[in-house]
Amino acid sequence: MQKNIIIAGVGGQGILSIAAVIDWAALEKGYNVKQAEVHGMSQRGGAVQSHLRISDEILYSDLIPEGEADLILSVEPMEALRYLPYLSENGRIVTSVDAYKNIAVYPEEEKILSELKEHKGTVLIEAEKVALECGHKRMSNMVMLGAAAASTGIDSDLLEAGIKALFGRKGEDVVNQNIDAFRKGQALDK
Repeated sequence: MQKNIIIAGVGGQGILSIAAVIDWAALEKGYNVKQAEVHGMSQRGGAVQSHLRISDEILYSDLIPEGEADLILSVEPMEALRYLPYLSENGRIVTSVDAYKNIAVYPEEEKILSELKEHKGTVLIEAEKVALECGHKRMSNMVMLGAAAASTGIDSDLLEAGIKALFGRKGEDVVNQNIDAFRKGQALDK
């Protein structure tokens, strides 16, 4: 088993939290994990991305070569578009439709979504709307993780345990809200 996952978004969207949950679950399963991330300008709404490689064999590099990502999991549609060159021929895109307009000339949203829809297996999610149903739009990252869960190669029970491990110190209510967001995201993957 090997999965190459690119997780993308902008600062403050919880990209590294998604990666931490998947990392934890993969390690619990006994898989090898390599991760590389970029979050230089994240405090100012800049791009954040993580290359996440999971395998039952030894991994020698933490970077995913172009054309070899099995999954692009994005919490922002323009960021999904940015990483298309990494997508494998049979790769999947799971992205939020909620634009984070952090630049003055943000492209027309319909053009971005149209380009993403050209790739078979693309799933577009209204993550903020679902997250608000769970209590707060900040949980949109867990909605997105749920929507992409089946493509991670990790059992949902382990991903939920990873959510508990990551958010446990914040209290049971926060854990339960994030698991609810995760499960609602899973229900959207059709």
